[in-house]
Amino acid sequence: MSKTPDSGKTDADTSSVEQYLVKDPERFALNIARMIEQAGKAASAWAEPREKGEVRDSVAEPMADMVKTFSKLTEYWLSDPSRALEAQTRLFSGYLDVWSKSLHRVAAGEEVEDAAKPDRGDKRFQDPEWGKNAFFDFLKQAYLVTSRWAGDLVEHADGLDEHTRHKASFYVKQVTNAISPSNFILTNPELFRETVASNGENLVRGMKMLAEDIAAGKGDLKLRQADYSPFELGKNVAVTPGKIVGRSDVAEILQYEPSTETVLKRPLLICPPWINKFYILDLNPQKSFIRWAVEQGHTVFVISWVNPDSRHGMKGWEAYVREGLQYGLDIVDRATGEKDVNVIGYCVGGTLLAAALSLLAKEGDDRIKSATFFTTQVDFTYAGDLKVFVDEDQIAAVERAMGGKGYLEGTKMATAFNMLRSGDLIWPYVVNNYMRGKDPTPFDLLYWNADSTRMAAANHSFYLRNCYLENNLAKGSMELAGCTLSLADITIPVYNLAAREDHIAPARSVFLGCKYFGGDVEYVMAGSGHIAGVVNPPSMNKYQYWTGGKPVGDFHEWIAKATENAGSWWPHWQEWIQAKDARRVPARVPGKRIEVLGDAPGTYVKVRV
Repeated sequence: MSKTPDSGKTDADTSSVEQYLVKDPERFALNIARMIEQAGKAASAWAEPREKGEVRDSVAEPMADMVKTFSKLTEYWLSDPSRALEAQTRLFSGYLDVWSKSLHRVAAGEEVEDAAKPDRGDKRFQDPEWGKNAFFDFLKQAYLVTSRWAGDLVEHADGLDEHTRHKASFYVKQVTNAISPSNFILTNPELFRETVASNGENLVRGMKMLAEDIAAGKGDLKLRQADYSPFELGKNVAVTPGKIVGRSDVAEILQYEPSTETVLKRPLLICPPWINKFYILDLNPQKSFIRWAVEQGHTVFVISWVNPDSRHGMKGWEAYVREGLQYGLDIVDRATGEKDVNVIGYCVGGTLLAAALSLLAKEGDDRIKSATFFTTQVDFTYAGDLKVFVDEDQIAAVERAMGGKGYLEGTKMATAFNMLRSGDLIWPYVVNNYMRGKDPTPFDLLYWNADSTRMAAANHSFYLRNCYLENNLAKGSMELAGCTLSLADITIPVYNLAAREDHIAPARSVFLGCKYFGGDVEYVMAGSGHIAGVVNPPSMNKYQYWTGGKPVGDFHEWIAKATENAGSWWPHWQEWIQAKDARRVPARVPGKRIEVLGDAPGTYVKVRV
């Protein structure tokens, strides 16, 4: 390795420095000016709806909650001087370790092990310069030391109640994800190089995309996670053939065309969540649970919930039971002549199904003969990270936000779900879109994820208070349609599917909920998370699922004794369903016994926010 004339630098050092030097200052300056112009458009897109009174900022309330939570954490550590000194000493010791090892590496050329290494699977620091360049390596290690120290402060704060600890841990994660050096141009070697190489053109493109996304969000940032343009409902997404056979104020009922000569005698009605749209179960022909169920001989009906507006503000859970689930049962009866029905509930659609089953049992409506729950909670004691957003103050703030329009904007729920995995669903797209200036790639799952829905005020308030805040369904104190509900009244067979890595309906939470049902429960735990654990067709041969004895006792002991099975749980569920009633009848064609109102996927699903 040679040295350049009149300097102590090697060729490699010069090359390393040159990649961060602007080659065309005039063009770079021009692009910075263009970037500032686009930034003005972004600011205008943000300000205009607020000046017109179309948007009321609600950022202050969650920020106030975060500050209040951190104040409690700080109070614990500062209330004891020795405890505070110990915490400071740990942080400074970590910094000294990073500094000492960096000096040994730079000054002495020694190979030393990093003071802090990224976690396995952390994709933020994959560029070689994070390790080779002393400046970026120091930044990376200092950041990792700081973020882990902050996490430890929460974990070891013995004086915090569990809800405050949960919120503090969640907020620390959000802050540390946000301040990662990988998120900023001058502290991310890859971004720095791209900015220099393009003379800042990436920043112009990025700021233009930011302005477009704020305009698309009508004053709020609607983060673009994929190229949505290639996808169209009914064309290449949600394409399983079917018809609309019923429509109420809150739901359309879809019936799918058979693909077998005979079908199971009992039809199948699917009750999806209204927090997202139903076509996650019919994303494309390869991943479609609906298509697969049709191919197994089910006569499949699906509830497609309305994307509510101000007209639906007072529609609560009773309306969703009567005009959605129970209306769906009526349509199944009219379309097939069958009163006995198998029903699936997914996520909050499953929670509604559980409440409805208890209500229908009290009312003597026994048409549902088996219930399958996909990643559904009925006990919200261990309800995962969404519980961070639920206490009296925060629910009251949400209710105030819904009060004027009668609904919660879809972007609010989308943001909350994205925050659960901000390291995967927020910051990589912020960097890619607005700093690298690159269009995201097409991805049908993220197209669905961005197709958000509003929450009707009465419905959402009932859900937050009765489930997350007061856990009334598990306690046996939820009141619906004048009845006090008890899950023990549900004596039909139950197939209860959880997903091992689910952050929305944790597998432990689903397991604990099994004990409340009054009949036999088959608990199955799928690999992966809330979506991939459910949408896992056998043809892909991915993941695994666990089956075992009765879901009683300790959750971890159940897992230790459970049998691990390779691949999809779908065939296991099909065997379970057929064991209840395997009788077959000639295939049923939509429209033979009931009026057809249009083609699947229907009209309600196409309403976007």
